[in-house]
Amino acid sequence: LLWDARQRKPAKQLQTQYALCSVALEGSENRVFAGGLDNVIRGWDLRSDEVVLELKGHGDTVTGLSLSPDGSRLLSNSMDSTLKAWDVAPFSPSERCVATFEGHSHDFHKNLLRCSWSHDGEKVACGSADQIVHVWDVASTEELYYLPGHKGAVTEVDFHPKEPILASASSDMTVRLLDQRVPESSACVAVAHVQASARCVAWAGDPGSTDLV
Repeated sequence: LLWDARQRKPAKQLQTQYALCSVALEGSENRVFAGGLDNVIRGWDLRSDEVVLELKGHGDTVTGLSLSPDGSRLLSNSMDSTLKAWDVAPFSPSERCVATFEGHSHDFHKNLLRCSWSHDGEKVACGSADQIVHVWDVASTEELYYLPGHKGAVTEVDFHPKEPILASASSDMTVRLLDQRVPESSACVAVAHVQASARCVAWAGDPGSTDLV
């Protein structure tokens, strides 16, 4: 379902054969991307409601999707324990997978682990079952940061839009703020405790905001 926030009701419904676990909306091109249990990521043109793109390469359920800041690349996290970047620009070559990042993990809990881009599009991060926040360099696909501290699976990571700070949510019922400028062992600069497993986190408001949801 696509929701109209002004009217607070569904504006459009797109049907698939398998359950969907992740979605990313691209406003400028009128496309929406979704992935789920069949391991395939599909892109719909919202003007025609037709599937215009299929991205195949994951070997298990797609649990997270995120568009790059310029909208040209799509990041996907999967239960096959890979993170992939796809070229989703119109008229791109047939081979759309441009990078694969490895080092994080999924486990038997089958959590829906999300992923995200840094505001400049140069780094990516994702949730992981090993209780670690993993951050990679996009150009080289090498892991830049390996940030411990959580006592449960990391379910989502979000980069601050301006500062070198990451927010991470975890099934250990905490949200942590991690500073990329300090050594990995002391990267955590703040911890917020919540009443249940934290499944998602995002910076709210304008680019300079310090509010989390």
